[in-house]
Amino acid sequence: MASPAARAPRTAGRRRSPTALPRAFLWTRRIFLTALTGFVLLPVYVMLSSSLKPLEDVSGAFRWLPSELTIRPYLDIWHTVPLARYFLNSLIVAGSATLCSVVVAVFAAYAVSRYRFRGKRIFTVTVLSTQMFPGILFLLPLFLIYVNIGNTTGVALYGSRGGLVLTYLTFSLPFSIWMLAGYFASVPRELDEAAYVDGCGPLGALFRVVVPAALPGIIAVAVYAFMTAWGEVLFASVMTNDTTRTLSVGLQGYATQNDVYWNQVMAASLVVSVPVVAGFLLLQRYLVAGLTAGAVK
Repeated sequence: MASPAARAPRTAGRRRSPTALPRAFLWTRRIFLTALTGFVLLPVYVMLSSSLKPLEDVSGAFRWLPSELTIRPYLDIWHTVPLARYFLNSLIVAGSATLCSVVVAVFAAYAVSRYRFRGKRIFTVTVLSTQMFPGILFLLPLFLIYVNIGNTTGVALYGSRGGLVLTYLTFSLPFSIWMLAGYFASVPRELDEAAYVDGCGPLGALFRVVVPAALPGIIAVAVYAFMTAWGEVLFASVMTNDTTRTLSVGLQGYATQNDVYWNQVMAASLVVSVPVVAGFLLLQRYLVAGLTAGAVK
């Protein structure tokens, strides 16, 4: 029979660490996270199940399990409304707005973070202060400006994809410049000086040194600009017509005067969410790194 001295190490090995979390807290955390996960996934399940039901099942009382599974809504969404054209319009507008926002923000943020010039503080405060105003305040002025430009010069900005891209730049650029300026400021200036010694000019130092070092921040800005333009509704509903209508407005076409095709609405919502979700999952690590840049020096 083992002596108490021999059993002492085993007992000591089973003792809880003084820094270990209480079991009550661990179980509470598990229950809370499980409930939160269910709360988040519940709308996704409702959308998915409703998109696989006939219209009769969706129009009546909600049923957790569909009485009949069908993929017909995923086939009908392309014919009920011109969803392919709306998808292409959204892709062109969101992609163009993202590209323009990133290019302009890179140059502007580099100038703000690296150079001293007159009015720098005023420029920075002005750029940041534009985020305080709701977008609806700019809706009527932009509408009047686009109409007057079209009547005066013949350049059709109202009802065009180019006009919508310019509109999205008005509220994606300020945040992009402010975010990239903070990220560029965290890049050591010694890297610029080393590039100058190697014979690079300001643009060479920017594209060969600063941009590669700030790639996570640039990707975070691109994801923000794309997601903002992809799901925007207010300006798209006013600044577009039947030819240039985007997805966020085109989904309203599934609601007619006689009925609402709820199963097709759910199916189309899932289909148009695929690019954003896929891009977010692929670029998630860059997005997190870009959003937390400069938090720790």
